[in-house]
Amino acid sequence: MAETTTAAVSTVPTAAVRVSELFARIHDTLGGWREAILADEPAGATSLDDRVAALVLPALAADDPLLIGAGFVAAPELTGGTDVRFCWWLGPLDDNPVFGATRAPSKLDLAARSYSDYLRDFRSLEWYSVPQSTHRTHITGPYVDHLCACDYIVTVTSPVEYDGRMLGVVGVDVYVKRLERELLPAMLASDRPVALVNEHGRVTVSTDPAVPAGTVIPFGPDAEECAGTTFRLVATGV
Repeated sequence: MAETTTAAVSTVPTAAVRVSELFARIHDTLGGWREAILADEPAGATSLDDRVAALVLPALAADDPLLIGAGFVAAPELTGGTDVRFCWWLGPLDDNPVFGATRAPSKLDLAARSYSDYLRDFRSLEWYSVPQSTHRTHITGPYVDHLCACDYIVTVTSPVEYDGRMLGVVGVDVYVKRLERELLPAMLASDRPVALVNEHGRVTVSTDPAVPAGTVIPFGPDAEECAGTTFRLVATGV
């Protein structure tokens, strides 16, 4: 079992700052999209797809995009119906077992996915239920996304609320392998292996080959907190 030590973790504050800065960028993006959606309220669901597409497509179509998915999931109270309303787009994909490789963003089509029935109760899923109950941005994952990316991802969602009612969540998906590109250089500067874990101890990024992404490891109060997130950096190894 991986150990944690105060001395080792104390050598990685720069990496913790890097994590905080990266997710602050994502939070700022979501905040801008949330405000843009609210600026159109109470217009309701009219041209909702077009409104959301105008917000998210530039980020997904950028050169070397950080995001692999982005959009808005509308609450039934907004759409006036019971059907799931996903205004969600996927960025250009690697060789994906469902879609193959794509070169441009594409809209998520739930009707074409018979295995997406579980989303009809999406309000019970973490990426929706936690922002709804806390009224705050939430990070879900890492987890394997079987619906879109078919890879390890992290999802960040923020509640969109108007006049005391929940309109839905605006959110993004990020490949874990992209987080590795962004975070490993700072993490590798530590004098021993470290892992970035979520609040449950599940590893997201690691410099220790014996502790891959998805592993759950224990951590104590001495773990290095990454401000503005629920992530911590934990020293691993003997």
